[in-house]
Amino acid sequence: MKDVAIIGVGQSKFSRRCGMPITELCFEAFREAMQGLALDKKEIDASICCSSMYDKQRTPENPISEYLGLTPKPTFLIENACAAGTTGLRVAWSFIMSGLYKVVAVVGVEKMSGLNSREVAELMGRSYDITWESSFGLTMAAGYALHAQAHMERYGTTLEQLAGVRVKNSHYSVANPKATYRKALELDEVMASTPVASPLRMLDCCANADGASCVILAHRDVAGRVCPKPVWILGLGAASNTGLSRRESFTGLSCSRQAAQQAYQMAGLGPADINLAEVHDCFTIAEIMAYEDLGFVGPGQGGFLIDEKQTYLEGRIPVNVDGGLLCKGHPVGATGGSQIRTIVQQLRGEAGEVQVKNAEIGLVHNVGGIGHFANVTILGR
Repeated sequence: MKDVAIIGVGQSKFSRRCGMPITELCFEAFREAMQGLALDKKEIDASICCSSMYDKQRTPENPISEYLGLTPKPTFLIENACAAGTTGLRVAWSFIMSGLYKVVAVVGVEKMSGLNSREVAELMGRSYDITWESSFGLTMAAGYALHAQAHMERYGTTLEQLAGVRVKNSHYSVANPKATYRKALELDEVMASTPVASPLRMLDCCANADGASCVILAHRDVAGRVCPKPVWILGLGAASNTGLSRRESFTGLSCSRQAAQQAYQMAGLGPADINLAEVHDCFTIAEIMAYEDLGFVGPGQGGFLIDEKQTYLEGRIPVNVDGGLLCKGHPVGATGGSQIRTIVQQLRGEAGEVQVKNAEIGLVHNVGGIGHFANVTILGR
């Protein structure tokens, strides 16, 4: 199915402290997304802003739309925790498929440096049930630590395998000029890092960041005319999950499995057809669970993919060869768009030294909360 294409992708540099307003962050991403297009911004019919609004700015879609020169076209805000970026993509696809619009820009942004780590942790905690979860001290790290403990208990997953995910992603981050952290780490460095929530250590965790992303979608009637290398949306899947207190299992994320099944069915493809993937590695255990939830291996086998280097560039299924969230940083609303950008660049053959040879089909897995929401997107050239 080649009805809607991604014609432009862009991203600001992700950093711990950008020193600029969110409008300028978004412009940096928008400018890159428009490069090489035979498209005037007046032809963009609508924009969708994706953000959890950690910045002081409320209703950011208005100043961003104006700064990008898109006013008076309609603009909307989507808040879906860390999955907001790909939820915005899904809504934009729906707008175009319905015939309402021909071209839609999805702009993700987060500026988290205006708050300290304690304030960010408190706000993130309130994303979950404030009666039964966050009020008892649940944090993102604590929630994923519970999943890590369950995975280790049931399948024998080791601390070394968790650390191996960070080692892999840090190896590739060196080649990503827009990553927050660009240092290759050794296994013993990750193993020796400060405990955060057992068994997770500091280097098992991604960092808050400032950043923006932009993805421009167009109907096929427009895409071929304005873009030399359109990348097509072949499959979309989305699902939600219960809060942690009502989950039947902690060894994976049911919403990821359901979203993947929907996306594979829509695309008419299976896990063996995927040439590379961007998965939501907010914590090292999250990447290992994603290997299994997406069907790249069976339950309990994710750690072995790391041991055998099957998710490295030369492996069976390269994963997060841009450094992932663990090294790029995680500006919540911008993350999904950044993942889409990486896959689009790979399918265009524009990924430089981390290019996956002959990549034709790529997958993006974007999770919100502690597995409360998940989107899976399959792209092809």
